[in-house]
Amino acid sequence: MSQIQEAVRRHYAAAATQASTSGSCCAGEDCDCTCGQVLEGAEIDLAMPLSLGCGLPVKLADLKPGDVVVDLGSGAGLDALVSARAVGESGHVYGVDMTDEMLALAEANRERSGIGNVSFLKGRIEAIPLPSASADVVISNCVINLAEDKGAVLNEAFRVLRPGGRLAVADMVALGEMPAADVESWAACIAGAIPPERYQALLEEAGFRDVSIDVAGGAGVVASANVTARRPATG
Repeated sequence: MSQIQEAVRRHYAAAATQASTSGSCCAGEDCDCTCGQVLEGAEIDLAMPLSLGCGLPVKLADLKPGDVVVDLGSGAGLDALVSARAVGESGHVYGVDMTDEMLALAEANRERSGIGNVSFLKGRIEAIPLPSASADVVISNCVINLAEDKGAVLNEAFRVLRPGGRLAVADMVALGEMPAADVESWAACIAGAIPPERYQALLEEAGFRDVSIDVAGGAGVVASANVTARRPATG
């Protein structure tokens, strides 16, 4: 692992450990990312309420029964479990995360919820451990900004999607000049953010079309954004 990858792993391992023992959704007194919300009408019985996301990609994805979903950086499993409810027994959700502590927490939450159509896999989002053209939807919640090689992540997302598949991501984007990229600010969802126009360019370079990036207002150098795109039905 690079220094940044190790800092990210360590940061979220600490968040998972703290949440397991205290029930807090934050890694410390101050949240680095906004604690997410469970979708209305899709409450999940969790051991604790951990979500370090910055939006609601499940709602953005408009999931249908039977969809196969991949959640990049699935963390404690909240978005994956809500997605599993949405796609029903005929669908399936794969959560991918590189942090052992988060995977253990996600599995505990899966068992507590009683939801069976979800699998949590250890892996890096730059090398998704799933076959090509195996998913209908890729989601992610405040994770792609943590990757050093965002192009590799988006290329992988394109690869695992079937033709016509869709991407629905909540992420942080840069609105102004970014601070020096030390590893701790990167792990805190700040230094790794890129401008919306760069995000769109990387999506299009990966092959995505119908790209939309809806940026929330903010006075700081970063803001949350809803990102959607589609793999063309042919090619």
